[in-house]
Amino acid sequence: MNDALSLAASVRAGKVSALDVTTEALAKITNLDHQFHCFTAVLAQKALADAAQVDQEIAQGNDPGLFAGVPFAVKNLFDIAGVTTLAGAKINAENPPAAQDATVITKLKRSGAVLIGALNTDEYAYGFVTDNSHYGTTRNPHDLERIAGGSSGGSAAAVGAGLVPLTLGSDTNGSIRVPAALCGVYGLKPTYGRLSRAGVAPFASSFDHVGALGCSVRDMAATFDVLQGEDNRDPICTNRPPEFCLPQIQQGTSGIRIAIADDYFTQGATPEALAVVQEVAKALNVDEYVTIPEANRARAAAFVITASEGANLHLEKLRSRPQDFDPATRDRFLAGALIPTSWYLQAQRFRRWYRDRVREVFQNVDVILAPTTPISAPLIGQQSMILGEQQVMVRHYLGLFTQPLSFIGLPVLSVPIRLPNSLPLGVQLVAAPYNEALIFRVAAVLADKGVVSIITPG
Repeated sequence: MNDALSLAASVRAGKVSALDVTTEALAKITNLDHQFHCFTAVLAQKALADAAQVDQEIAQGNDPGLFAGVPFAVKNLFDIAGVTTLAGAKINAENPPAAQDATVITKLKRSGAVLIGALNTDEYAYGFVTDNSHYGTTRNPHDLERIAGGSSGGSAAAVGAGLVPLTLGSDTNGSIRVPAALCGVYGLKPTYGRLSRAGVAPFASSFDHVGALGCSVRDMAATFDVLQGEDNRDPICTNRPPEFCLPQIQQGTSGIRIAIADDYFTQGATPEALAVVQEVAKALNVDEYVTIPEANRARAAAFVITASEGANLHLEKLRSRPQDFDPATRDRFLAGALIPTSWYLQAQRFRRWYRDRVREVFQNVDVILAPTTPISAPLIGQQSMILGEQQVMVRHYLGLFTQPLSFIGLPVLSVPIRLPNSLPLGVQLVAAPYNEALIFRVAAVLADKGVVSIITPG
């Protein structure tokens, strides 16, 4: 599948029309999505009208933008004007349609991209499997009997299946990176607060990030560039000046100090999950290791804060309509509602201590390599898995390596790696806050060396 920027270049050059590109994407969804179940809404009429407008701009000699005519779709957590924001919940289907687009949708549209639909997710984004009791299960495009990951499973599978080249998702504890790894695509979680969350249904506010999934490093960098900027609709979105990363991705890794995360990040994973990290390290000539201290406690504290904040957000409905929740989500929210306030406060105090310790680590290293998931995609309905000699729950442990990093809002790009005769896996490229450009430079080198690549089914 062509990446988004290549597609946009063809549209701007008149080699193909935006209308034809959109028509083809809609046909793919009609013909193929019944296998994958990525989409919960397809906006065919509006998408065709928007594509025609892009073609008109080009005919008039105007530049419609960096992503001219590129079809994209968003997790159904994002407000789309005129469409009810489901957030994967039966209860939300009763809400009125959104009055306006989420800020990040507006920005992508202004760059010429064409919104084509909304994508499946775990209820209220609380999960790693996109096995939704209300709206169905999204299947992994590389093996239809396996999960796509979650909670941005629809977003990852839509790119992995070749339905669209670009999607938006959200990441609280790994909800972009986990499905990106399992579906074999790129998944970007920027620095906390770097991109606006206005018009995106919250899950746990002190963790929630907006990000993108796609099929090339340069698409990820370009999307990040387009989506940056202060937004007074989201007070968390800082007024830090935008850092434009796309022009920097060809600068190589000279001067970038790279190390492999050891200790916690080398335990509790399959040999394959660790092998892909070594593949990346070998390509980069990296043999240095670094320890992120107390990552296990960071993950435990992330569980406490996430459950507490999520439960508080939905407490009234948990009391009045518990039967209308997805059972898996309801039980975790109810458990979160019972967490003592003292536990939550202690977790937040530890969070500050942990942030300072990781900041010290980044005094000596710029980018850290770590596995994205401990295992490739489990089977749909699989409840447990074996990691080492321990049997653990799938839903709880798919975020084993992502949670300690989003806990303090670090920027991370999950890059897709596929060993011979295996399912896709991912490697996280991790940097200190606001250092996304370094991550993209490293990822671009890996892409140039053929270490990372998108392999779509068929």
